[in-house]
Amino acid sequence: MAATGRQHHIHLAQEHAARYALLPSDPAHSQMIAAHLKNAELVAQNREFESWRGYLAGEPVLVTSTGVGGPSTALAVEELRAVGVDTFVRLGVSLTLQPFVRTGDLALAVGAIRDEGTTRQYLPVEYPAVAAPDVTDALRSAAAALGATHHVGVVHTKDSYYGEVEPDRMPMAAELRSRLEMWATAGVLCSEMEMAAVLTVARALGANAGGVVMMWGEDVDPARPPSLSTLHRTGVGAVELLIEHAARLASC
Repeated sequence: MAATGRQHHIHLAQEHAARYALLPSDPAHSQMIAAHLKNAELVAQNREFESWRGYLAGEPVLVTSTGVGGPSTALAVEELRAVGVDTFVRLGVSLTLQPFVRTGDLALAVGAIRDEGTTRQYLPVEYPAVAAPDVTDALRSAAAALGATHHVGVVHTKDSYYGEVEPDRMPMAAELRSRLEMWATAGVLCSEMEMAAVLTVARALGANAGGVVMMWGEDVDPARPPSLSTLHRTGVGAVELLIEHAARLASC
Protein backbone atom coordinates (compact mmCIF):
# COMPACT_ATOMS: atom_id res chain seq x y z
CA MET A 1 0.00 0.00 0.00
CA ALA A 2 1.25 3.49 -0.84
CA ALA A 3 1.93 6.08 1.87
CA THR A 4 -1.33 7.79 0.90
CA GLY A 5 -3.29 4.76 2.11
CA ARG A 6 -4.18 3.83 -1.45
CA GLN A 7 -3.23 0.58 -3.14
CA HIS A 8 0.04 0.96 -5.01
CA HIS A 9 -1.20 0.29 -8.55
CA ILE A 10 -4.97 0.70 -8.67
CA HIS A 11 -4.96 3.67 -6.23
CA LEU A 12 -8.06 2.53 -4.34
CA ALA A 13 -8.32 2.89 -0.55
CA GLN A 14 -10.45 1.35 2.17
CA GLU A 15 -12.98 4.14 1.72
CA HIS A 16 -13.75 2.57 -1.67
CA ALA A 17 -14.40 -0.88 -0.18
CA ALA A 18 -16.88 -3.15 -1.94
CA ARG A 19 -17.52 -6.90 -2.06
CA TYR A 20 -18.14 -7.07 -5.81
CA ALA A 21 -15.97 -6.03 -8.75
CA LEU A 22 -16.53 -6.11 -12.51
CA LEU A 23 -13.30 -6.39 -14.48
CA PRO A 24 -13.03 -5.23 -18.09
CA SER A 25 -9.53 -5.21 -19.55
CA ASP A 26 -9.93 -1.93 -21.45
CA PRO A 27 -10.09 1.30 -19.37
CA ALA A 28 -12.39 2.74 -22.03
CA HIS A 29 -15.00 0.17 -21.02
CA SER A 30 -15.03 1.00 -17.31
CA GLN A 31 -17.28 4.03 -17.63
CA MET A 32 -19.56 2.18 -20.06
CA ILE A 33 -20.12 -0.57 -17.49
CA ALA A 34 -20.41 1.89 -14.60
CA ALA A 35 -23.27 3.60 -16.46
CA HIS A 36 -25.40 0.59 -15.49
CA LEU A 37 -24.81 1.26 -11.78
CA LYS A 38 -26.60 3.77 -9.58
CA ASN A 39 -24.72 6.93 -8.55
CA ALA A 40 -21.49 5.76 -10.19
CA GLU A 41 -18.44 7.97 -9.85
CA LEU A 42 -14.81 7.77 -10.95
CA VAL A 43 -12.77 7.04 -7.81
CA ALA A 44 -9.28 6.19 -9.10
CA GLN A 45 -7.21 6.27 -12.26
CA ASN A 46 -3.60 5.15 -12.65
CA ARG A 47 -1.82 3.48 -15.56
CA GLU A 48 -4.19 0.92 -17.12
CA PHE A 49 -6.36 0.83 -14.00
CA GLU A 50 -9.51 2.97 -14.05
CA SER A 51 -12.01 2.41 -11.24
CA TRP A 52 -15.62 3.48 -10.85
CA ARG A 53 -17.81 2.86 -7.81
CA GLY A 54 -21.59 2.72 -7.79
CA TYR A 55 -24.46 0.70 -6.36
CA LEU A 56 -26.63 -2.27 -7.26
CA ALA A 57 -29.52 -3.26 -4.99
CA GLY A 58 -28.06 -0.95 -2.35
CA GLU A 59 -24.66 -2.67 -2.37
CA PRO A 60 -21.43 -0.92 -3.46
CA VAL A 61 -19.87 -2.33 -6.63
CA LEU A 62 -16.52 -1.51 -8.22
CA VAL A 63 -15.67 -1.50 -11.92
CA THR A 64 -11.90 -1.69 -12.44
CA SER A 65 -10.04 -2.15 -15.72
CA THR A 66 -7.19 -4.65 -15.56
CA GLY A 67 -5.19 -3.88 -18.67
CA VAL A 68 -4.16 -6.62 -21.08
CA GLY A 69 -2.73 -9.93 -19.92
CA GLY A 70 -2.02 -11.81 -16.72
CA PRO A 71 0.52 -9.62 -14.87
CA SER A 72 -1.60 -6.47 -14.71
CA THR A 73 -4.77 -8.51 -14.12
CA ALA A 74 -3.16 -10.21 -11.13
CA LEU A 75 -2.19 -6.81 -9.71
CA ALA A 76 -5.79 -5.63 -9.98
CA VAL A 77 -7.22 -8.75 -8.33
CA GLU A 78 -4.63 -8.63 -5.53
CA GLU A 79 -5.29 -4.98 -4.70
CA LEU A 80 -9.05 -5.19 -5.07
CA ARG A 81 -9.02 -8.12 -2.66
CA ALA A 82 -7.10 -5.89 -0.24
CA VAL A 83 -9.98 -3.37 -0.23
CA GLY A 84 -12.60 -6.01 0.47
CA VAL A 85 -13.65 -7.52 -2.87
CA ASP A 86 -14.59 -11.18 -2.52
CA THR A 87 -16.42 -11.70 -5.84
CA PHE A 88 -14.85 -10.93 -9.22
CA VAL A 89 -16.54 -11.01 -12.64
CA ARG A 90 -14.37 -10.63 -15.73
CA LEU A 91 -15.93 -9.06 -18.82
CA GLY A 92 -13.97 -9.28 -22.05
CA VAL A 93 -13.89 -9.90 -25.78
CA SER A 94 -12.26 -12.77 -27.60
CA LEU A 95 -11.75 -14.53 -30.90
CA THR A 96 -13.79 -17.71 -31.19
CA LEU A 97 -12.25 -21.16 -31.69
CA GLN A 98 -15.52 -22.86 -32.64
CA PRO A 99 -17.57 -22.48 -35.85
CA PHE A 100 -20.83 -22.59 -33.89
CA VAL A 101 -19.76 -19.70 -31.63
CA ARG A 102 -20.40 -16.57 -33.67
CA THR A 103 -19.65 -12.88 -33.43
CA GLY A 104 -21.82 -11.35 -30.70
CA ASP A 105 -22.31 -14.64 -28.82
CA LEU A 106 -21.27 -14.86 -25.19
CA ALA A 107 -18.92 -17.49 -23.74
CA LEU A 108 -19.33 -18.17 -20.02
CA ALA A 109 -16.20 -19.71 -18.54
CA VAL A 110 -16.48 -22.69 -16.24
CA GLY A 111 -12.70 -22.84 -16.37
CA ALA A 112 -9.64 -21.57 -18.20
CA ILE A 113 -6.57 -23.28 -19.66
CA ARG A 114 -3.56 -21.77 -17.93
CA ASP A 115 -1.40 -21.37 -21.04
CA GLU A 116 0.32 -18.29 -19.59
CA GLY A 117 2.99 -17.49 -17.05
CA THR A 118 1.48 -15.33 -14.32
CA THR A 119 -0.61 -17.92 -12.49
CA ARG A 120 2.37 -20.25 -12.16
CA GLN A 121 3.68 -17.80 -9.59
CA TYR A 122 0.62 -18.62 -7.47
CA LEU A 123 -0.15 -22.31 -7.96
CA PRO A 124 1.41 -25.17 -9.95
CA VAL A 125 -0.01 -25.58 -13.45
CA GLU A 126 -1.70 -28.85 -12.45
CA TYR A 127 -4.12 -26.82 -10.29
CA PRO A 128 -7.17 -25.98 -12.45
CA ALA A 129 -8.42 -22.45 -13.04
CA VAL A 130 -12.10 -22.94 -12.29
CA ALA A 131 -14.96 -20.48 -11.89
CA ALA A 132 -17.12 -20.35 -8.78
CA PRO A 133 -20.38 -22.18 -9.62
CA ASP A 134 -22.57 -19.45 -8.10
CA VAL A 135 -20.93 -16.81 -10.30
CA THR A 136 -21.32 -18.91 -13.45
CA ASP A 137 -24.96 -19.67 -12.60
CA ALA A 138 -25.66 -15.95 -12.12
CA LEU A 139 -24.02 -15.11 -15.45
CA ARG A 140 -26.06 -17.79 -17.20
CA SER A 141 -29.30 -16.52 -15.66
CA ALA A 142 -28.47 -12.93 -16.59
CA ALA A 143 -27.63 -13.87 -20.19
CA ALA A 144 -30.82 -15.90 -20.51
CA ALA A 145 -32.91 -13.03 -19.14
CA LEU A 146 -31.52 -10.81 -21.89
CA GLY A 147 -32.17 -13.43 -24.56
CA ALA A 148 -28.45 -13.46 -25.36
CA THR A 149 -26.99 -16.40 -27.24
CA HIS A 150 -24.48 -17.92 -24.86
CA HIS A 151 -22.25 -20.96 -24.51
CA VAL A 152 -20.88 -22.42 -21.28
CA GLY A 153 -17.50 -24.12 -21.30
CA VAL A 154 -13.73 -23.86 -21.11
CA VAL A 155 -11.75 -20.90 -22.47
CA HIS A 156 -8.06 -20.66 -23.31
CA THR A 157 -5.80 -18.00 -21.80
CA LYS A 158 -2.46 -17.14 -23.39
CA ASP A 159 0.19 -14.42 -23.18
CA SER A 160 0.64 -13.52 -26.86
CA TYR A 161 -2.17 -11.96 -28.87
CA TYR A 162 -0.19 -12.00 -32.11
CA GLY A 163 0.85 -15.58 -31.47
CA GLU A 164 -2.82 -16.41 -32.07
CA VAL A 165 -3.84 -13.99 -34.79
CA GLU A 166 -0.57 -13.99 -36.79
CA PRO A 167 1.14 -17.27 -35.91
CA ASP A 168 2.72 -17.76 -39.34
CA ARG A 169 5.22 -14.94 -38.85
CA MET A 170 6.50 -16.43 -35.57
CA PRO A 171 9.59 -18.68 -35.44
CA MET A 172 7.46 -21.35 -33.71
CA ALA A 173 4.53 -21.02 -36.13
CA ALA A 174 3.93 -24.76 -36.51
CA GLU A 175 3.69 -25.29 -32.75
CA LEU A 176 1.39 -22.29 -32.26
CA ARG A 177 -1.00 -23.48 -34.98
CA SER A 178 -0.92 -27.03 -33.66
CA ARG A 179 -1.76 -25.97 -30.11
CA LEU A 180 -4.70 -23.80 -31.18
CA GLU A 181 -6.02 -26.63 -33.33
CA MET A 182 -5.70 -28.96 -30.34
CA TRP A 183 -7.71 -26.65 -28.07
CA ALA A 184 -10.37 -26.24 -30.75
CA THR A 185 -10.63 -30.00 -31.23
CA ALA A 186 -11.04 -30.35 -27.46
CA GLY A 187 -14.08 -28.06 -27.60
CA VAL A 188 -12.49 -24.96 -26.09
CA LEU A 189 -14.76 -22.01 -26.86
CA CYS A 190 -12.29 -19.19 -27.38
CA SER A 191 -8.84 -17.81 -26.65
CA GLU A 192 -8.29 -14.67 -24.57
CA MET A 193 -5.69 -13.20 -22.21
CA GLU A 194 -7.05 -12.57 -18.68
CA MET A 195 -9.49 -15.25 -17.50
CA ALA A 196 -6.95 -17.66 -16.03
CA ALA A 197 -5.41 -14.89 -13.94
CA VAL A 198 -8.78 -13.76 -12.58
CA LEU A 199 -9.90 -17.28 -11.68
CA THR A 200 -6.59 -18.53 -10.27
CA VAL A 201 -5.52 -15.46 -8.31
CA ALA A 202 -9.00 -15.01 -6.84
CA ARG A 203 -9.02 -18.65 -5.74
CA ALA A 204 -5.54 -18.35 -4.24
CA LEU A 205 -6.74 -15.33 -2.22
CA GLY A 206 -9.89 -17.06 -0.96
CA ALA A 207 -12.30 -15.18 -3.24
CA ASN A 208 -14.89 -16.21 -5.84
CA ALA A 209 -14.62 -15.42 -9.54
CA GLY A 210 -16.17 -16.07 -12.90
CA GLY A 211 -16.27 -14.45 -16.28
CA VAL A 212 -17.93 -13.92 -19.62
CA VAL A 213 -16.48 -12.87 -22.94
CA MET A 214 -18.15 -11.69 -26.14
CA MET A 215 -17.05 -13.30 -29.36
CA TRP A 216 -15.43 -11.37 -32.20
CA GLY A 217 -15.07 -13.50 -35.32
CA GLU A 218 -12.90 -12.94 -38.37
CA ASP A 219 -15.91 -11.29 -40.00
CA VAL A 220 -15.83 -8.31 -37.64
CA ASP A 221 -15.45 -4.94 -39.33
CA PRO A 222 -13.05 -2.93 -37.09
CA ALA A 223 -14.87 0.23 -38.14
CA ARG A 224 -18.23 -1.23 -37.04
CA PRO A 225 -17.61 -3.59 -34.11
CA PRO A 226 -20.55 -5.30 -32.39
CA SER A 227 -22.16 -3.54 -29.45
CA LEU A 228 -20.79 -4.47 -26.03
CA SER A 229 -24.08 -3.62 -24.32
CA THR A 230 -25.21 -7.24 -23.97
CA LEU A 231 -21.86 -8.24 -22.47
CA HIS A 232 -21.95 -5.41 -19.96
CA ARG A 233 -25.59 -5.93 -19.03
CA THR A 234 -24.95 -9.63 -18.50
CA GLY A 235 -22.12 -8.93 -16.09
CA VAL A 236 -24.04 -6.26 -14.19
CA GLY A 237 -27.16 -8.44 -14.09
CA ALA A 238 -25.15 -11.34 -12.69
CA VAL A 239 -23.71 -9.20 -9.89
CA GLU A 240 -27.19 -7.95 -9.04
CA LEU A 241 -28.42 -11.56 -8.81
CA LEU A 242 -25.49 -12.46 -6.56
CA ILE A 243 -26.25 -9.51 -4.27
CA GLU A 244 -29.92 -10.48 -4.05
CA HIS A 245 -29.01 -14.10 -3.33
CA ALA A 246 -26.62 -13.04 -0.55
CA ALA A 247 -29.34 -10.83 0.96
CA ARG A 248 -31.81 -13.73 1.00
CA LEU A 249 -29.28 -15.97 2.73
CA ALA A 250 -28.55 -13.27 5.31
CA SER A 251 -32.23 -12.90 6.14
CA CYS A 252 -32.77 -16.62 6.78
